[in-house]
Amino acid sequence: MTDQSSRRLTIAHVVFRFDYGGMENGIVNVINHTDSRRYRHVVIALSEVTDFAQRITADDVECIALHKRPGKDLPMYGRLMRVLRRVRPDIYHSRNIGTIDTVPFARLAGVPVCIHGEHGWDVHDPDGTNPKYRWMRKITGVFIHAFMTVSRQLRDWMVGVVGIAPEKLHHICNGVDTERFKPVDKAAARSGLLPADVFPADAIVIGSVGRMEAIKDPLNLIDAFVALAEQDPEDQQRLRLLYVGNGALFQTVEQRVAESGFADRVWLAGSRDDVPALLPCMDVFALPSLREGISNTILEAMACGVPVVATDTGGNPELVTDGKTGALVPVGDSAALAAALSRYVHDGDYRQSHSVAARDDAEKRLSLATMINHYEALYDAAAKQ
Repeated sequence: MTDQSSRRLTIAHVVFRFDYGGMENGIVNVINHTDSRRYRHVVIALSEVTDFAQRITADDVECIALHKRPGKDLPMYGRLMRVLRRVRPDIYHSRNIGTIDTVPFARLAGVPVCIHGEHGWDVHDPDGTNPKYRWMRKITGVFIHAFMTVSRQLRDWMVGVVGIAPEKLHHICNGVDTERFKPVDKAAARSGLLPADVFPADAIVIGSVGRMEAIKDPLNLIDAFVALAEQDPEDQQRLRLLYVGNGALFQTVEQRVAESGFADRVWLAGSRDDVPALLPCMDVFALPSLREGISNTILEAMACGVPVVATDTGGNPELVTDGKTGALVPVGDSAALAAALSRYVHDGDYRQSHSVAARDDAEKRLSLATMINHYEALYDAAAKQ
């Protein structure tokens, strides 16, 4: 391979669609924070590039959409190879099952090194049991120099179930920008940002940020909130729910809220660009997902000093220290979720101690700088192969 000492490594980040999402946000963090003197980045979306690309602040980053048609689109592979021969990346970094079939074409186009990342469970294969998808990973692995996973659970699954050699696996946990996401005065944060007719000054706010899709199980949180509100009349007066996100289940969630009798205590905020400002408004963060890789929203909530109640799945136990920075509850159990949230609602000292611990953990163990160091080490090692 060509000596890299005199020039920057070009990394091609390949996704199915470059749009708002946790994985895509992680890619933006890598692009914006790796050493620009050593790395140049290109984003290739098999389908579309949305205005999410505006979050990239690094210089000379090209974003390319291949406009893949639904279903089989064989000409797309030809378009990909032409782009790669023009861009000439040193490393091709594909993400998730939706892009893994492109790896052999990258090698055909002359890309010397391919890395494939697994960032979470696919909505069509939430348990990782689909034999076709497992076979695709195993067969395509012949062309892949290294795999990376964001959680230990994914790493263990890739080795134990898919059959990838352990020496090809690299675990890189997501990191959070603790300067962008940080604690602020809660009363000041809420003033002018949260609707005053929904959130009184003494409100206890349970919050969540996430796509309203089946794998995120948003109805679980709605049911837990309703159960909690019904337990105590005082809770009904102070307890509030702030849910940021949109998706296929938004109307279903909206209907469930309307039927609950507590619609005046819930704000379904939809998709928002001011999440760093909204997170510090929350007293406790809830993530009710059925499956997770490594949740950026958990990281961001912790960095803002917000304790987290999350389902015990995927990478969540790597982030949340049960009984110290938050609580872990069984998947799909709204009663357990309500019970865990209840302690934070009723015990201000408990909430405050977990708030401080969550921020401290984000700074010391889960920082963006730690993540970037791991990515740079992965790219440097791959380039020497």
